[in-house]
Amino acid sequence: MVIVATSPTPPAAPRPAELDAVLERITYANEDTGYTVARVATAKSGGDLLTVVGALLGAQVGESLRLVGRWRSHPKYGKQFEVDSYTTVLPATIQGIRRYLGSGMIKGIGPVMADRMVGHFGTDILRIIEEEPARLVEVQGLGPKRTKRIGDAWEEQKAIKEVMVFLQGVGVSTSLAVRIYKRYGDESIDTVRKRPYQLASDVWGIGFKTADTIAQAVGIPHDSPERIKAGLQYTLSEGADDGHCFLPEPNLVTAAEKILGVPRELIVPALDELARDEGVVREPIPGEGEDAATIPAVYLVPFHRAERSLARGLLELLDAPADRLKAFADVDWGKALPWLKQRTGQALAPEQEDAVKLALTSKVAVLTGGPGCGKSFTVRSVVELAAAKKAKIVLVAPTGRAAKRLAELTGHEAATVHRLLQLQPGGDPKFDQDNPLDADLVVVDESSMVDLILANKLVKAIPRGAHLLLVGDVDQLPSVGAGEVLADLLGAEAIPRVRLTKIFRQAQRSGIVVNAHRVNSGDHPHTSGFDDFFLFPCEEQDEAAETTVDVIANRIPRKFGLDPRRDVQVLAPMHRGTAGAGSLNSLLQEALTPHDDARPERRYGGRVFRVGDKVTQLRNNYDKGEAGVFNGTVGVVTSVSLEEQSLTVVTDEDESIDYAFDELDELAHAYAITIHRSQGSEYPAVVIPLTTGAWMMLRRNLLYTGITRAKRLVVLVGSRRALAAAVRTAGAGRRHTALTHRLSQR
Repeated sequence: MVIVATSPTPPAAPRPAELDAVLERITYANEDTGYTVARVATAKSGGDLLTVVGALLGAQVGESLRLVGRWRSHPKYGKQFEVDSYTTVLPATIQGIRRYLGSGMIKGIGPVMADRMVGHFGTDILRIIEEEPARLVEVQGLGPKRTKRIGDAWEEQKAIKEVMVFLQGVGVSTSLAVRIYKRYGDESIDTVRKRPYQLASDVWGIGFKTADTIAQAVGIPHDSPERIKAGLQYTLSEGADDGHCFLPEPNLVTAAEKILGVPRELIVPALDELARDEGVVREPIPGEGEDAATIPAVYLVPFHRAERSLARGLLELLDAPADRLKAFADVDWGKALPWLKQRTGQALAPEQEDAVKLALTSKVAVLTGGPGCGKSFTVRSVVELAAAKKAKIVLVAPTGRAAKRLAELTGHEAATVHRLLQLQPGGDPKFDQDNPLDADLVVVDESSMVDLILANKLVKAIPRGAHLLLVGDVDQLPSVGAGEVLADLLGAEAIPRVRLTKIFRQAQRSGIVVNAHRVNSGDHPHTSGFDDFFLFPCEEQDEAAETTVDVIANRIPRKFGLDPRRDVQVLAPMHRGTAGAGSLNSLLQEALTPHDDARPERRYGGRVFRVGDKVTQLRNNYDKGEAGVFNGTVGVVTSVSLEEQSLTVVTDEDESIDYAFDELDELAHAYAITIHRSQGSEYPAVVIPLTTGAWMMLRRNLLYTGITRAKRLVVLVGSRRALAAAVRTAGAGRRHTALTHRLSQR
């Protein structure tokens, strides 16, 4: 007898099942992974809600869904349906139709009107909208104008859903499908099939990786020259996102090799072709130091143009023969400074006197220094003296908050750079070299956060002969956008500058000022002994997150009387993680703006927006508001209309901005933001969670920037080990820029 051993047959995977359900509630959604936990109602559930989990981002409450997946038994939560994919279907029951129409899916229909429409037409209402929309006037409150609007919105939804069916088949999310349809309309499917890499440049929110996934799904070869060229441009774009104006060619090729998964023998010829077609610019840049090798720099075209233009513009300003403040060329400072003291009630320190004289006699000047060193009073003094000579003064800052602070400091009107230049749709400014500003003196505050592109636009608009004073703290984080303009100017011998170093006596009593300077010097901050600087030790990330919420929602309001939404800002080292900005936003929203059945709200992806929410804009949109709304703008949601499919945000600049529901990917919650996004802003109180989960981001200039954003109070929450790591770890090093080099070529 022969016994043959055989391996046990592995159990067959459960066969996919289908579940038709109405989405009633989303209890959790992770916008990074797409994983969603939701509650649904089915025809057989008898009023009890079932739990479904999986990739449901994009589905809206009230929609009828056909879910494909499998039933699972979770050891803690019991029976669940695990979703692999889903499609939207039209509801069939009265309750489902009423919920669908009232959910805000169709513009012009809210919950009240949905009740009337279903009450009048019953289950036939969807057929009426589809085939006989003119009959909608039979419903009380619906006239011809509104009826047409509903019919048009229904047709648009149908067209978008057709595109979505195709796009979901090639891995595109619902929200991106809507955006693709808005950009290309009936050409959407053709564009996706034939020119998928075009999406990365045409559609906001689609980068190379998404376009590459689509390209593979529609059969574009892995080693296609078009794919490699798109990958090179993406690699340079990623470098720009990290702040670099260019990448050295060896770095670019190595990084592209990893991203594309193709040999460098294919990458170099594609780079040659890109350069010939002017898709990139190659230029040798001298290295620093006498013996340094030349750097073979590769630029995306806009950054190369902007860097050359900015250097040329600054040198033209500096060397202009005309002088619009010529009265200060021979002023008697022995009389002017005592007059200024009488005017302001305070004498200037010697360093400040030097800075005032420089700003009023040199056509380009830089003023830098840390907190408590008198930058603000120096700026006020410059403005006072210029105003005494009837000079036309223009005050600008990168953010609305910084502009407000500058106006309060000087008593003169101040604006953001974007508003000053009146950027038009597409980003072109109203004011430029052909239509310059009417200004004798331009003061730019918080200039450490002005990036290369914006600095170039501003300098172009300044008339030759006017004076430009750039004020900022070079030890803070550099701009979010590409470039390191303030540091580059301080590195250029051609640009006059003054650095304030003396901390004034009254500032030495502030824990914020003292500890900012200690951190900047690499010394551990004093976490006791001050009434404006505290540390709440927490070793675990979960504990740090809970304590952060408690500090903001309860402790600070109780002890200091500050409003937790208006006056307190969480500044996190990074977005991800238990104590990161993303997670803290969810926790703080539930603590400060919880769900209320009586108030409408709108979910978009992993976020839900409610009246009272603190939000921030994620990209420049030149088509919104009076002069555009810009990346980093903060505001509060003041209304949500399901009927109009829109919500309204009042910004820090007191402008009311409307967002259609399909534009909500431009908004994120701002109860907690990253320290990078806080640049140029100032808050009464700042809470900074510091945990070892953010280890890679813990840097001295990051912590220094966070501390210096506070006016009255800093609270650190987290581990002493993480704090020590942030203090001892220097910044990430200089960015790849060539502005200093270009400014030396006079």
